[in-house]
Amino acid sequence: MMLTLRILLLLLALALLAKLLRKLPTPVKAQAEEADALARRIDAILPQTQCGQCGHPGCQPYAEALASGQDSINRCPPGGEEGIHKLAALLHVDYQPFAPDTPPHKAKAVAIIDERTCIGCTLCIQACPVDAILGSAKQMHTVLADECTGCELCLSPCPVDCISMRPPEQADWRWGYPVIAIKAVKPESAA
Repeated sequence: MMLTLRILLLLLALALLAKLLRKLPTPVKAQAEEADALARRIDAILPQTQCGQCGHPGCQPYAEALASGQDSINRCPPGGEEGIHKLAALLHVDYQPFAPDTPPHKAKAVAIIDERTCIGCTLCIQACPVDAILGSAKQMHTVLADECTGCELCLSPCPVDCISMRPPEQADWRWGYPVIAIKAVKPESAA
């Protein structure tokens, strides 16, 4: 009976020790957490266009590649020169001009759909990484200018070329309010 009690106490002590060891940070786990935190900080600097011009499917995968040292800081045209400077400062590396194989930096633009030409194919909706295009099949579509990141991913799938890019200040889809004259009405005299 004493032997059984000793064995149970030993097993209990081993179980507690194993539980404590699992809670201790391992070097690999700590490095992964640091890389995740760095990737989040890098992602906060990136423009969130999700355009893929950097060679990655979006800003988060590019941030992860930068955090792990698998890519360079000079591959994001929408981020511009300012973005490269911010990334260089965060990562404590020297500034690098844009990589020669990246598309040239363009001014911010938003997509505009010519609603007279749109056939409602929904290919632009499927291509938009930020869900900035509204519409349904066989109906005209429109772009939410405030949500559009200007990634241009909606341009190539459009079979009728009804999408163009314009500066944000020219992309207001709202109609002007009608201007009407309001005449003052004289109160009827009390009799």
